[in-house]
Amino acid sequence: MHKSYQPLKPAANRFLQQKWEQSSYEEHRDKVREAKPVVDTKGIQTPAHVQHKLKKVQLQEERMSIIERDNHLLASRLSAITRSKGLVDHRNHYPQHSLNTQKRKDKLLQVTNENQKIYQRILTQKSDYRRELWEDDWEKVKRRRDDVARYPRGVTNKQKPTKVVKFSGRSQRSSSGVEDDSWETTEEEEEP
Repeated sequence: MHKSYQPLKPAANRFLQQKWEQSSYEEHRDKVREAKPVVDTKGIQTPAHVQHKLKKVQLQEERMSIIERDNHLLASRLSAITRSKGLVDHRNHYPQHSLNTQKRKDKLLQVTNENQKIYQRILTQKSDYRRELWEDDWEKVKRRRDDVARYPRGVTNKQKPTKVVKFSGRSQRSSSGVEDDSWETTEEEEEP
């Protein structure tokens, strides 16, 4: 009973009242759907030159013409390859030569001559250094150093014994599984 139609106003027949109210509601919804606004909110139409974008069309046409030309060139090359049975013409029959070869040769000769002259001057020049004087000075320095030193040089090497470790070469394994190396040490004195 709760789903049955209940009119808002008192009515003689509920079914007729429901039918009339439904038809008036449908008529109202049609009017709302077909109503036109008083204010025009559509906005202005986009101009034709902005809609069509002729520059973009022109660039696309140029790009397509470049692609078609490249495709035509590739197709002609492929057909030439198929007709030539895979042989490649890669030989250049002209000699390669530089335009400034002579200038480089002249420059090289000039540098070589200058180097020879410098070398000859170096060979003819006598040395300003005298080795004998250096050796005499070094002997004096060594004598002064030995005179000033608390202990004379060379004695420390004679007094120091050195240890030499000799291994027998074979390793023996003990019962615990640990390797046992037998080795011996000897002390020897080095002679200068």
